Amino acid sequence: MGRLADWRRVARTHPTVADALLAALLFAVSLLPVNPPGGPPRDPLTLGAVLLALIGCGALAVRRRHPLPVLAVALVAVILSLLSHQARGPFVLSVAIAAYTVATRTDRRTAFLAGGVSALLLGAAGVTTLGVGWLDPAVVVLILWFGVAVAVGDAVRSRRAYVAVLEERARRAERTREEEARRRVAEERLRISRELHDVVAHHIAVINVQAGVAGHLLRERPDAAEEALGHVRSASRSVLDELGALLGVLRRDGEPEPAAPTEPAPSLNRLDALVEGFSAGQPVRWTVGGAPRPLPTAVDVAAYRIIQESLTNAHRHAPGAAVAVRLRYDPEGVTIEVRDDGVPAGGPPPAPRPGGGLGLLGMRERAEAVGGTFTAGPRPEGGFAVRAELPAPEEEAA
Repeated sequence: MGRLADWRRVARTHPTVADALLAALLFAVSLLPVNPPGGPPRDPLTLGAVLLALIGCGALAVRRRHPLPVLAVALVAVILSLLSHQARGPFVLSVAIAAYTVATRTDRRTAFLAGGVSALLLGAAGVTTLGVGWLDPAVVVLILWFGVAVAVGDAVRSRRAYVAVLEERARRAERTREEEARRRVAEERLRISRELHDVVAHHIAVINVQAGVAGHLLRERPDAAEEALGHVRSASRSVLDELGALLGVLRRDGEPEPAAPTEPAPSLNRLDALVEGFSAGQPVRWTVGGAPRPLPTAVDVAAYRIIQESLTNAHRHAPGAAVAVRLRYDPEGVTIEVRDDGVPAGGPPPAPRPGGGLGLLGMRERAEAVGGTFTAGPRPEGGFAVRAELPAPEEEAA
C-alpha cells in the first residue's frame, strides 16, 4: 500500500513522467513472446511490428493532453498489427488505456461515441484477421476491453467531479465562515468604538463645562464652585467605571463575568440628569411632546446616545450657545431634535464642525441600526441642528 501511495503521489505531481514510464513498460511487455488471446500465432518479430508497438505505446506518453488523438493513433497501430499478424496481447491494452483516458478527460457522450466507434473498428479488424464471426470469443474479448475501459473511465470522471464539487463547497463554506467571523469582528469593533466615543466625549465635555464653571465662581461663590468640582469628580468617576466595564468585556475569555457596572443603563428616563450636566455652563432648554411611554431597549439607548452626543457637539463647537432639545412621542415612534444658536457675539471661536466626524457618523449608525433616519447640518439662521426619527410602534414597546 505504501508503494502504491507513493506511485499515485508521483503520478499526480509529474503526470507526463508517469505516462512515459507506463508507455515504456507496455512497449517492453509487448515485445515478449506472448500470443494474443484466441488469435493466430504471431509471426516472428519484425522491424515493422516493433515500430507499430513503439508508435502505439509511445502515444500514451501524451494521453492526458491529447486524449482523442492518442486513441486514434493507438487504434490505428493495433489494427495494423492485427492485420499483419504481429499483434501481441499486451499491446492491445494500449487502446484500452487510451479509451479509458478519453472517458476520464471528456464528457460522457464523447467518451461513449469514441469508444463505440473504436470497438467496432477493432472488432472488424479481428473478424477479418481471424476469419471468424462477431460472436467469436476472441472478437468479443477485444470489444469487451473497450466497454470495461470506457465504463471505468466514466466512473472515475464522475467520482472526480463529485469530489471536486464537495471540495468547492467546503472551500466556499470555509470562506463564508471566515467572512462571517471578519464581519462580526468589524461590527464589534465598530460598536466598541461608538461606545467609547459616546462615553468619553460626553463625560469629558461635562468635566470641561463644570471645570469652567468652578474656575469662574471659585473666588466669588466658593460653594457653587465646590458643587461644580463635585460634578467633575462624579463625571470622571463615571467615565473610569464605564471604561473599566468595556475593557473587562474585551479581556474576558472564558473567565467569570465581572460584576455589573453600577452606572445605570443609558435611557431617556435619565434625560434630566443628562441635561443638567451641561446646563451649568451652557443654557439648555428641553421639552417633551406627546405621551411618554416605555420604548424598546435598542431605541431607548439610541435616543439617549443621540441626545448625549448632540449636546457634546454643541458644547465643543458652539460653547456658550443656547441649546434646545425637543423629544416628541407619537404612535409610530419618537422624534429627536437638538438645535443650537451658534456661538454668541463676543464668545470664543467655535471648533470646526466636520461634516463626517465620528460623532455624526456614530449617531447616524445608531439611528439606522434601529430602522430610523438621521439628518444633521447647519441652520439657515445660524447654528446647527440634529434630527432623528426612530421607529417604535406602541405594540412593540418594551
